[in-house]
Amino acid sequence: MESAAEALKTLEAVANSTAVARLADAFAMAGHDLALVGGPVRDAFLGRVIHDLDFTTSARPEEILRIVRPLAEAHWETGREFGTIGARVAGEDVEITTYRADLYDGVTRRPEVTFGDSLEEDLVRRDFTVNAMALVLTPMRLVDPFGGIDDLMARRLRPPRDAMSCFREDPLRMMRAARFVAQLEFEVDEETEWAMTELRHDLERISAERIRDELVKLLSAENPVPGITVLVRTKLADVFLPELPALKLETDEHHHHKDVYEHSLTVLTQAIDWEKRRFPGSAPNLVLRLAALLHDIGKPSTRRFEAGGAVSFYHHDVVGAKLAKKRLRELRFDNDTVAAVADLIELHLRFFGYSEGSWTDAAVRRYVRDAGAQLELLHILTRADVTTRNKRKADRLSFAYDDLEQRIEELSAAEELASIRPDLDGEAIMRILNIKPGPAVGRAYKYLLDVRLDNGPLGEDRATELLRQWWTEQDDFAPHEPSL
Repeated sequence: MESAAEALKTLEAVANSTAVARLADAFAMAGHDLALVGGPVRDAFLGRVIHDLDFTTSARPEEILRIVRPLAEAHWETGREFGTIGARVAGEDVEITTYRADLYDGVTRRPEVTFGDSLEEDLVRRDFTVNAMALVLTPMRLVDPFGGIDDLMARRLRPPRDAMSCFREDPLRMMRAARFVAQLEFEVDEETEWAMTELRHDLERISAERIRDELVKLLSAENPVPGITVLVRTKLADVFLPELPALKLETDEHHHHKDVYEHSLTVLTQAIDWEKRRFPGSAPNLVLRLAALLHDIGKPSTRRFEAGGAVSFYHHDVVGAKLAKKRLRELRFDNDTVAAVADLIELHLRFFGYSEGSWTDAAVRRYVRDAGAQLELLHILTRADVTTRNKRKADRLSFAYDDLEQRIEELSAAEELASIRPDLDGEAIMRILNIKPGPAVGRAYKYLLDVRLDNGPLGEDRATELLRQWWTEQDDFAPHEPSL
């Protein structure tokens, strides 16, 4: 957190930059106010890098265009109906929006766009007080009518007016609150959290795509767990991701198991730590973070109470993969993301068989083959899934996985495991067996792949010999005599 003096110095530097100074002079000459607003002002006080330059003005859209055109290398009008004009000035991309005083119908989050007459009128419609501050550029002064600076210092999130009205107008603001908790390390104030809980079902008015986008931003934070905790505590998660709060399984005095919800949050945290180690400097990996958060969502429906107080979750990996696939599709995630997350969830238990007994080379090859492009993420997820407090057990699992990765590396160097294929392709199979394209070719290919995984590289001659032998045993295909 920057001191007020340091923040104002940062804002003054932004105001004196070439792009902003040109805009300020041009709008002042035209008789209009121009103010830097929202995120850039907030981030200056937080000591964060200012990325976006968002402005608000008393000028109407057609006037903004008239003022900006002579200054801009380019401009765009995609947001004109909402009062927003975009432009590139002195190499900086900026957005300038007319003061707004929108009206909401209470049914959708799409407002009836109404232009306002004052800066304060524009600020009061914003989501939170920390985003309802502005730096008026000519003459330069900070405008903070709702105590945004005080809330910044207290790391507190609250709307600039009645929370119930604010969230009824745009329920997506409740998701945004959870996202800011994660991104900014703030807390939602008591009244605001109560309103989020009361109005959670209003989120059903929001499209799946918009909810997905907010969830992605939350999960991409340095530490998403506090934001996820808010979603579960306010029951917002019940609306769009009910499998997550369902992990809070009840226990009784006779049967005991670890808290699956808290375990999942720990796995997510540990996966992010591993992600930073394995991919330093890379963008947050959404597939990994989704898989870590959802890897155990199959447990509630597979829980069984066993004799002696034990609890089992047989096949929760397979069930969880199906549940994740269904939920992520409903949230409109792309097919590649859905498939990758589901694959990781289905495979996340595979390693524990290795830790209990030495795998053959064939088993290692199959592990690599089944993981495919997700192998590196599977390494991370598997390691992150170890949350035991028993140091001896944790060390044993860690050493076992070190050994597995070493074997994968050695076999990969010898056999190129990542691109493993049978010794004969489809064309060769059809030529040798004298058959046309069809199911028989697929069966033969799978047979040769299994042999390759079990035995390593065979060579074309040995593979041909085994293929012919296999073909003579396939009564259901009425095999022809193989070609010589």
